[in-house]
Amino acid sequence: MIDRLAAREVRTALREQPAVALLGPRQVGKTTLARALGSTYFDLEQEPDRLRLDVEWEALTRARELLVLDEAQTVPAVFPRLRAAIDSERKRNGRFLLLGSVSPDLMRTVSDALTGRLALVELSPLLWTELENDAQRRRHWLTGGYPDGGVLSPSRFPRWQLDYLDLLAQRDLPTWGLTAAPQLTTRLMRMLAALHGQAWNGAALGRSLGLDAKTVASYADFLEGAYLIRRLPPYPANLRKRLVKAPKVYWRDSGLAHALLGASSERQLLDQPWVGASFECYVIEQVLGLARALGHRPHAHFLRTHDGHEIDLVMEIAGVRWAVECKLSTQPSPRDLERFAPLADAIGAKRRILVSRSSDVIESKAMIACNLPWLMENLERLIDA
Repeated sequence: MIDRLAAREVRTALREQPAVALLGPRQVGKTTLARALGSTYFDLEQEPDRLRLDVEWEALTRARELLVLDEAQTVPAVFPRLRAAIDSERKRNGRFLLLGSVSPDLMRTVSDALTGRLALVELSPLLWTELENDAQRRRHWLTGGYPDGGVLSPSRFPRWQLDYLDLLAQRDLPTWGLTAAPQLTTRLMRMLAALHGQAWNGAALGRSLGLDAKTVASYADFLEGAYLIRRLPPYPANLRKRLVKAPKVYWRDSGLAHALLGASSERQLLDQPWVGASFECYVIEQVLGLARALGHRPHAHFLRTHDGHEIDLVMEIAGVRWAVECKLSTQPSPRDLERFAPLADAIGAKRRILVSRSSDVIESKAMIACNLPWLMENLERLIDA
């Protein structure tokens, strides 16, 4: 079993709160992680488990063992019972671990019933840091981080990703409340793959799908709530420049995007005109995923001016502002630094990092130029410094 960095945060949260929700996309390893903690486990998508939980509820909530409820969002009626059980012994922590594939924004029952009683921990697909050998790390950008999706067993990519998305469109997303027909959802997914790393344009997407912009945005909310895409908001800077105000949209797992776009090998990936945008999105998601796994809650944005200057990732961690720029190059040019520095100055970024594929690392007080492996291995040190 691969050690997950988020396990540390889960254990800490269980010591501090009566209930913890471990959230993330389907097939990302939530159940495996929960079972490793040692617990009484119920899969609430299974009727026998739902019946047993109902019959044994009183005994289970009195027991001292951690109670794990998998896919808890499928049984909304369980949340008021959880609240009552927690309130009956308010000072007792580490009682319940809820696993879910839907964000709290969609799982309204959690927000309503367990406010102040629940800690949230997000589990991403496998991060670069969590992989065990160089071969896995080399194909990670291509295949993404789903444990069954090819990063561990290369032959599964990209078929696994396409089947995974088809099942989500046909079964899970409608169950969670998405009213779009599965065929329409699949078309939207492919269009969003074509926009991987670009500005969100709901009106254009709507015209292509025969829908209005508001409806398309509501459908995208479900994809975002299922941890499939991220709409990275623009940084709210007050600069003397016209700024791009639309969010940037991208697939959180690079393997899903590459499967939808038909890039099934590294050579095919590097030949694509959108490869630079894919590398940028991959770096952003790895950095944000690792920061969260280390117990932080980064506030993430991007910054782009209408005259072409940009910072790919602006994030705030523990009161420190970071500016991260990504270049798919083994030799970033001095001009890259020249374009990056003034904008970083304008927003007061303390940490300035240029990520490329160069093997050379330059670390100074003013800026760090490095590759992604170096950044992932040193991120915790840089945050704590």
